[in-house]
Amino acid sequence: MELIYFILVAYGLTQISVYAKIFDWIRPKHHFFHCPMCMGFWVGVFLLLINPGTELFNFEISVANFICLGSLSSGVSYILCGLFGDNGIKMEGR
Repeated sequence: MELIYFILVAYGLTQISVYAKIFDWIRPKHHFFHCPMCMGFWVGVFLLLINPGTELFNFEISVANFICLGSLSSGVSYILCGLFGDNGIKMEGR
């Protein structure tokens, strides 16, 4: 269950970081900050670092977990951002 919480939080935080208009004024114009795959990795690393302060998930802080959870967050965020948009499920080519 911890992994599902981690994935949902990572996706939500990545979605907000990349697409939320409220952060347009602070978000740099660099492509990195507009890419759910790139931002998703660092969101996963950030969540691992703050994980001692939450009860949603509890992962050991290690180099292997930095890579694994960062990669998991990146992949899932990329897939979910590609599937869902502001109006629900994206239906390309209809």
